[in-house]
Amino acid sequence: MTTCSRLGLCLLLLPLAAPALAEPPQKNQDADALAARVDQLFAARWDANKVKPAPIADDAEFMRRLYLDLAGTIPPVSDVRAFLADTSPDKRRKLIDKLLNSPDYVNHFADVWTATWMPDLSDPQFIGLQDNFKVWLLARLRENASYDSMAREILTSAAPQPVGRPDGLETVQPNGGVSPAAFYIAYENKPEKLAGATSRLFLAVRLECAQCHDSKFDTWTRKQFWQYAAFFGAGAGRNSKPSIVIPSLGTVVEARFPDGTDPKFTNGASPRTVLADWAVSPDNKYFARAGVNRVWSLFFGVGLVEPVDDLTRDKEKNEVLDELARQFADHHFDLKFLIRAIVSTRAYQLTSRQTDPSQDDPRFFARMAVKALSTEQVIASLKEATHLKFDSPAPFVLRSELGGSFARQPNKPTEFQTSIPQALALMNGKFVDDSTAVEGSALLASARAPFFGDAKSRVELLYLAALSRKPTDAESAKLVAYVDKGGPSGDPNLALADVFWALLNSSEFVFNH
Repeated sequence: MTTCSRLGLCLLLLPLAAPALAEPPQKNQDADALAARVDQLFAARWDANKVKPAPIADDAEFMRRLYLDLAGTIPPVSDVRAFLADTSPDKRRKLIDKLLNSPDYVNHFADVWTATWMPDLSDPQFIGLQDNFKVWLLARLRENASYDSMAREILTSAAPQPVGRPDGLETVQPNGGVSPAAFYIAYENKPEKLAGATSRLFLAVRLECAQCHDSKFDTWTRKQFWQYAAFFGAGAGRNSKPSIVIPSLGTVVEARFPDGTDPKFTNGASPRTVLADWAVSPDNKYFARAGVNRVWSLFFGVGLVEPVDDLTRDKEKNEVLDELARQFADHHFDLKFLIRAIVSTRAYQLTSRQTDPSQDDPRFFARMAVKALSTEQVIASLKEATHLKFDSPAPFVLRSELGGSFARQPNKPTEFQTSIPQALALMNGKFVDDSTAVEGSALLASARAPFFGDAKSRVELLYLAALSRKPTDAESAKLVAYVDKGGPSGDPNLALADVFWALLNSSEFVFNH
């Protein structure tokens, strides 16, 4: 069937919305208690502002959202059937635990933190840096390394020296380990670039706004920026206080923390180690709040405070952020603890459907935001929906076809704009075309098996595979009639393939809601 004919079928689908060890029981209980405390704070905030929150998402909506957020892909059909049929009251908590302890969590969050901490590098000389950084992240996430330990390792790492390669991109250490040293290469090991990046990423402070002059938007001064940059200066002695020359002024300033305190250099500690000791301390007023706000934004599309990388402009007390930050630090910056608490909250489990005008303001988190999928999530979800074999070369074809068409605004998954290349990649791309062909699709071959029986069961299978839910009665009636009639071709098998193609091209497939 032609693309033009299949496009007509899309109209029938409108509108469509939208190996680790288990954690100790006490830590899980603490996460549940924290989620309950956050629920109390939001309830009070909603009441005070006359906000009526949306209803709790049904099981299918919650499951798809959780899989995309924790595993980076939609769930398998078998898991969807089992979860929807499960009547146990704690099945959502069990699903959270299952995904947090899965290899998919490790792989997905290696992508997440690579995209967060590494700049988008298009220069050919930087090819491989992000992959090297991801290798380091995979190793750390497999062992559930704490957030502060990963930040410390980044801050104290040094740019690697070439090891048998002229490009200097080798990050494998002599002991066989890996390091995040690609971070320093990406920022050219320049003090000013490293200062701007690390203060923004780990402290949620935009010091770079004061690089050339005192900030017009905050209290940061040019002197403060270069005092911080001095920690990254080349050749700073281990037993003397590091300093740096402010460009164009010629003024020499010594290293100092952004909170105004002076560092203490003892026992020959390097400047970056001294900086890391201060930065990741539980007593640091920036680090825990910055980390929590960034993690929250990963799941809700916006932070508890915006912009995510600049908390210093917000002067209002934020009890939810403060409580999460306090307990994040108290639990040794355990990312799984924080994530488990966040996704267990009522706010996270609300539907994305707007049911009241008071839910308009995203700052109240009275309904879940609709988020664009990343390229990695689209690829993983297409592989899952089409039952692609693990050793198939198709993912390479798919990535080539998609390219950057599903790229989002950095740290802004709720700010998206569909594009013609994006639409064409799904509508006309070889991967989707082959995966929805009668003879080439593994899923359609399964759907045609005798035990599936009628068209209703087959349409339901396609919905479970693509959208992780069963069709509504109206959708089922409309599409079953289409399949039984055989569509424009009069062939029920071709009509079923058309339905699958339309589902993969629906807005519901490419958004997390």
